[in-house]
Amino acid sequence: MRPSEVANLQQQIVSRTRRDFLLSSASGIGAIGLGSMLAQDGLLGPATLAAAEPEFSSPLAAKKPHFEGPAKACIFIFMAGGPSQLDLFDRKPELVKQNGQPLPKSIYEGVRFAFLKPDTARLMGPMNRTWKKHGECGMELSDLLPHIGGVADDICLIRSMYSEQFNHHPGQLLMQCGRAEFGLPVMGSWLTYGLGSESENLPGYVVLTAGRGSSGGATLWQSGFLPSVYEGVLFRPQGEPVLNLENPKGISMELQRRGLDALNDLNQKRYQTIHDPEIASRISSYELAFRMQTAAPELIDLSSETEQTLDEYGVNRKTPGKGGRGSYGSDTFGTFARNCLLARRMVERGVRCINIVHASWDHHSNLDPELDFNATMADQPIAALIKDLKQRGLLDSTMVVWGSEFGRTPLGENRGGNTNNVSGRDHHPFSYSMFLAGGGFRGGQVYGKSDELGWGVAENPVHANDLHATMLNRFGLDHLRLTHRFQGRDYRLTDVAGEVIEPLIT
Repeated sequence: MRPSEVANLQQQIVSRTRRDFLLSSASGIGAIGLGSMLAQDGLLGPATLAAAEPEFSSPLAAKKPHFEGPAKACIFIFMAGGPSQLDLFDRKPELVKQNGQPLPKSIYEGVRFAFLKPDTARLMGPMNRTWKKHGECGMELSDLLPHIGGVADDICLIRSMYSEQFNHHPGQLLMQCGRAEFGLPVMGSWLTYGLGSESENLPGYVVLTAGRGSSGGATLWQSGFLPSVYEGVLFRPQGEPVLNLENPKGISMELQRRGLDALNDLNQKRYQTIHDPEIASRISSYELAFRMQTAAPELIDLSSETEQTLDEYGVNRKTPGKGGRGSYGSDTFGTFARNCLLARRMVERGVRCINIVHASWDHHSNLDPELDFNATMADQPIAALIKDLKQRGLLDSTMVVWGSEFGRTPLGENRGGNTNNVSGRDHHPFSYSMFLAGGGFRGGQVYGKSDELGWGVAENPVHANDLHATMLNRFGLDHLRLTHRFQGRDYRLTDVAGEVIEPLIT
């Protein structure tokens, strides 16, 4: 072969090799991309996924929902104790008219009460309340909620909630866990289990408290049989956000980082051997705690907020005198307002679920002054939160929930032989009120109806399981498919019940 022919053949080989290389590389990159998309859509089998995924990934990494939903974050404001719906949300002229009359025995026969003796009790209308229609929707609310009335067109008010539980702790477990049993995951844990978190430097599920402790305590933010990484993390609104988050004196960040790296190496080796999800939770928690040392103090520092914002939330309001039991102790007004503002800041930083727990609304006596105190504390900050989220374009993707474990009875209760005849109300699970705003719920509407005395549901009953199913739907989660196998059974938040209430959603 001539030298010129050899050179020509070499050039063809080089050229073809280059073309083949580029073609095969492009195909390989395409295959990688296709594999990634198939994995995200759940179309790769377990064996293929095992080969494609790394040995360890954070259990809090963001996950795709079952379908596209409008809600990305939830702020659940839980008023532990049972606010009186009859004095706040559900006007009953007939109850006022029959004030002081006995309740017909046919209504209460066989009914269990927490403390009340129904045969001697009398109907008690809200005699000191005035009512006003708010917004274009004409939602009627009591004079105790003027600020919330200002956002009535953004609120979906349910007047037909009901429960089987008439005592606090069981009722609170039902509202948070879907069943009145210990050891079950709460709503916030199910959300972070199903969707993960968008925040890299803060927990996916945060709890803020104010007032007196709730009956349920930490069981209201437990992860139950889900891995502990999905449990709610209790934040303090001032000072060190999480206890023991700061390094001990003499321990530098560099030294701590080196220690964590060594610990994580050991944990990952153990994880690769036994695949215990609690080891994955531990690795994730250690790393998150390290990042939180910077992120958490920045979160609770409100110096970047304008004076107007602080005033709108009422952060600097002072708790008035000792007008009710809720005023005892810390600065309840300022703490609750601060918690509402912190909730908005957490949403901006990608936190999936925030619980604001306030207690107590358990007004067995001194109803008027104590309910006035609590409502004044809560009304302004909650309305400010809804308006603030809307102004920042976050309300459509943030679900704000206001509710409790049950309501209060239309019968009066007078504990301790009060000589001033200042009455209260006992627990009442048969009909009570809750409201939601944003997150795909249809604002400016009232759903459901109680009977003329406020005793039972007259139209469109809503159980906690129905509410949870509807809330999960707004996050793009099918409550029938969001399950976790434990002790041979597939558990879900809604247990064996729950229906999506279509009229509530947009």
